[in-house]
Amino acid sequence: MKTLVTVWLVAFSAATLAQTPAGDPPNPVPPTSRVQLTAAYINRLAEELRTNNPTLQAARERTNAAVANVNAVRTWEDPKAMLGGMLARQQLSMDDGDIMYGLEQKLPLFGKEKLARRVARAELSTEAANAEYQFQVLRRELAKAAFRTALADEQVTIDQQDLAWLETTTRTMEGKNRAGEATLLEVLQLQNELAKRTTQAQTDADRLGHERVSLNRLLNRQLLAPWPVMELPAVARPVRFNAALVDLALKHEPKVLMLRQQIKQAEAALDLTRRQRYPDISAGLEARNYSGDGSFRQGVLAVSMSLPWVNAGKYRNDIQRDTAKVKAAELDLADYELSVREEVHQLVVKIDAARREALLYRDEVIPRSQSALESSRSGWMANRSTFRDVLDARRMLREGRLMYSRAVAEQYQMLSELVLCCGLGDLEALQMIGATPEVQPEGRSNAK
Repeated sequence: MKTLVTVWLVAFSAATLAQTPAGDPPNPVPPTSRVQLTAAYINRLAEELRTNNPTLQAARERTNAAVANVNAVRTWEDPKAMLGGMLARQQLSMDDGDIMYGLEQKLPLFGKEKLARRVARAELSTEAANAEYQFQVLRRELAKAAFRTALADEQVTIDQQDLAWLETTTRTMEGKNRAGEATLLEVLQLQNELAKRTTQAQTDADRLGHERVSLNRLLNRQLLAPWPVMELPAVARPVRFNAALVDLALKHEPKVLMLRQQIKQAEAALDLTRRQRYPDISAGLEARNYSGDGSFRQGVLAVSMSLPWVNAGKYRNDIQRDTAKVKAAELDLADYELSVREEVHQLVVKIDAARREALLYRDEVIPRSQSALESSRSGWMANRSTFRDVLDARRMLREGRLMYSRAVAEQYQMLSELVLCCGLGDLEALQMIGATPEVQPEGRSNAK
């Protein structure tokens, strides 16, 4: 389920980003094409992210290192070889031998090697959980960046439409002024509005370019690789805060899983530290030969043992240290679980607020602004109102469309956060929490 919900978030947030991997992408999408953010498209981008992003590549290498570390744990330590000689009177050398050689081997007793392997495996699990956590975080950032890009695309579209209207109206007004049907003040108002909108349009276009650069950086593509025009989805259905949502987050949130693995790793290290108090036992074989004729003189079989009781206090401190690490890891998890509960509630509140705002602008503000624009235009044509009323109504409509797009983008960015928080992964996971996109009401558009 963790994979399910995380995949969705990225999938639903990056659906418009059909592009090229690092280097030369095959079949780049023409910048004039349009793509709506969908789960399937974001899933494809997420897989490209998993493959190409340097942070995730580094996490994979750390996991590979942990795998090698597990395989490197030795059951039998390297044996020790010994070679030496003895200086003595010839008779003593002939009797006892003056060439000494031997072999000593540490015995794998008391399960120390097994516990060392358990520690290495716990470290591997922690690195794997950390790699998955890094992927989910970057998937969330990819989804949010995709929604920001879609919002920037919508701003540029609105700017282009507004500029086209202003340019046409300015030419018409200049013609009327030459015919004596419009005042110079109205012409200057339109020219000033056109100049301001032109400057704002360039700023919005530059912002869109930077959002695309951010997407390319996450996917490790060429920074200026082209992107299609992204379209925001419809307003998502409401999400209700409940105990099942919190339990889902506490069970599958990626960082929670990583912290649990860190606790297991600390517990394995503590068990190994406790076992270090047992003595190390080695078995050795020593032989002596006489250098005069190379004949064998004597052999010795010996068993040696370390005396850990000499440092009993040090071992107690080692155990106390690792016990404190386990306790600290458990407290970190407890604190983070509390923050997850709070974050889930906060995200649900923000998602609901963004949804209400989007519905307000879609269902009330934008239709009223359209009516106000039509009314003010008719009044101006009939000389019942000034052209400033037309400009004010046009600004109100433009602001309403922008605020609607911002509210939708914010709702889906917060949903992206919630999907990560719940450890979910794709559109099916959104259906689990009831946050699928609404069907756009027939005849109702984004007030183009």
